[in-house]
Amino acid sequence: MTITTQTFGNGATLYTLTNKHNVSLSATDLGARIVNWYIPTTQGTKNIVLGFDSSDDYQTIDSYLGATIGRVAGRITNGTFTIDDTEYHVTTQSDQNNNTLHGGPDSFETKIWHTTINDEHNQLIFTYNSSDSENGFPGNLEVQVSYTLTDDNEWLIDYHATTDQATLFNPTNHVYFNLTGNPEETIHEHTLQLASETFAVINKDVTVTGEKRNVGGTPFDFRQPRKIAQIYDTDYEQNVLVGGLDHPFFLEKTDGPQATLTSPTGDIKVEMTTDEEAVVIFSANFGPDKTDESKKLTNFTGITLETQAAPGAIEFDDFGDIILRPNKAFHSKTCFKVQYT
Repeated sequence: MTITTQTFGNGATLYTLTNKHNVSLSATDLGARIVNWYIPTTQGTKNIVLGFDSSDDYQTIDSYLGATIGRVAGRITNGTFTIDDTEYHVTTQSDQNNNTLHGGPDSFETKIWHTTINDEHNQLIFTYNSSDSENGFPGNLEVQVSYTLTDDNEWLIDYHATTDQATLFNPTNHVYFNLTGNPEETIHEHTLQLASETFAVINKDVTVTGEKRNVGGTPFDFRQPRKIAQIYDTDYEQNVLVGGLDHPFFLEKTDGPQATLTSPTGDIKVEMTTDEEAVVIFSANFGPDKTDESKKLTNFTGITLETQAAPGAIEFDDFGDIILRPNKAFHSKTCFKVQYT
């Protein structure tokens, strides 16, 4: 196992973890984000995640791509929430219908995180201190995110956080998978299997309504493996609202993986397990104008599996609990395991 470093532009550094199978995972301290995940298949080495070649592109094209998201992943309706009878108003974004998305503008994804290298465990440890009132959130929040690449071809994500005041915390990673290795090819022919019987119904502005709907009889039923393309073949109102998937799915506890994503040819498979209660799946419904010059980010060419408490947890009790208090640290783990031929 080895860890190498190189400059990534604008004061950022790119770190690459490599295991004994020559599988490599690259991450940068800009946003504690995943940039590349190279798999040495019999058909050649493939990068199975979307990423840019320098920090400039993340700052100008898409700051969320591959990044650690926080303090709160997803949308906070009207940027307003209440903790212990105190109402807070956090920074909203006009392009999000004046809701707060992913912690608000210039949040975790734009920061240079402190990095510690753990050679023994083939691990990167990113830390960031979010000060009290940053984007309006209460409390000084200390966040640590660890990425480990194992010799079992697992990418392990371990979140840890503490606060000195009651606050909200619901992180995720915003990596986009494309198992073809071609960032210009859509994910429509990928196959998805998901241990989920219910999903959160959304409004037109992608906030949740509070309804949990059974997947049965809907295009969102992935309890058995189904091609992602089938969600585009219907006029189901939830699909039409966002032009694909941008929904929280509530996860079942299983003995095996809770999600399995398989490439169109079946040569690569990614299995996801998590201790979180939900996963937000977004099928890169950017619209036809979302294409950068390098063609590394194009409409429908990636899919996210964002493990987290479901957005809306601060509004609806049965969606989860995202209040973090000073007397209890936050811990969460997610594993993505790749298999390939």
